Amino acid sequence: MHVHRGGDGRAPGRTAGGILIGHQVRPDPGTERRMRRGTRYGALLGPLLAGGAVADLAECAARGLGLPERGCYAVVVLGAPVPEAAVADVPDPDGTRWCWCGSGDEDRDGGGDVAVVLLGTAGPAGAVARLGEHGAGPGGMSPVVGSLAELGTARRLAGTALLTCAPGTREVVRLDERLPTALLVSRPELSARLLAEVFGPLLALVPAERAVLVGTLEAWLECGGSVGRAAVRLRCHRNTVFNRLRRLERLTGRSLSRPRELVDLVLALDVLRLSSAPR
Repeated sequence: MHVHRGGDGRAPGRTAGGILIGHQVRPDPGTERRMRRGTRYGALLGPLLAGGAVADLAECAARGLGLPERGCYAVVVLGAPVPEAAVADVPDPDGTRWCWCGSGDEDRDGGGDVAVVLLGTAGPAGAVARLGEHGAGPGGMSPVVGSLAELGTARRLAGTALLTCAPGTREVVRLDERLPTALLVSRPELSARLLAEVFGPLLALVPAERAVLVGTLEAWLECGGSVGRAAVRLRCHRNTVFNRLRRLERLTGRSLSRPRELVDLVLALDVLRLSSAPR
């Protein structure tokens, strides 16, 4: 049997995710099927995700994809391409259906993939858990909307949720769990002002000193305001934690015991976590 060989004299072989035929790479059948499905989803759902709410758009998408016009929908926006393992050809065991529509906006959310999700019995939490199990992320999920016509709003809110993910993480978060932080990322000029106003003197410290105080505040908050539990987590004496927190209060001019001032500190900490400000 004659085997066509390339210019280097080697026979064509199989590549990752495809089959080399002559000098061209052809996707394997599973990948090719998913690509066709993604193109179809994007063609029918893309106008709705872009904000088109004309009734016939929703009706056309529902008819073309076998989806109900009204139902429990959410949109997921990833900051990176979706892993192949997360792209299901059939509904999840709880009935969740995933419609991956291809890449999003490069400038807005890094060009990661976007999915319209018809939620099953496990709800939004189950969908987020599934993405985490397959290593997808970072990502943001919108609140639940009641119809395909509302996908434009859901897409925008999912993008905002993505912005609340800390740099370098692969977390997938729900907007409903990040509302205060979402308000901050939606107004970057106010976020920058908040950070400078609340943490200005703290940011002027040398990096190592600043990191100790910020880490202590984070531990104290994660431990429900318990100095003793924070000391255990940080592996230091409780008086050390207490002294660090008192110093942070002096630097910021805000008291951890006053609720309104504590809100300032928590929000500024969120801005610091999400920004490129040195820590």
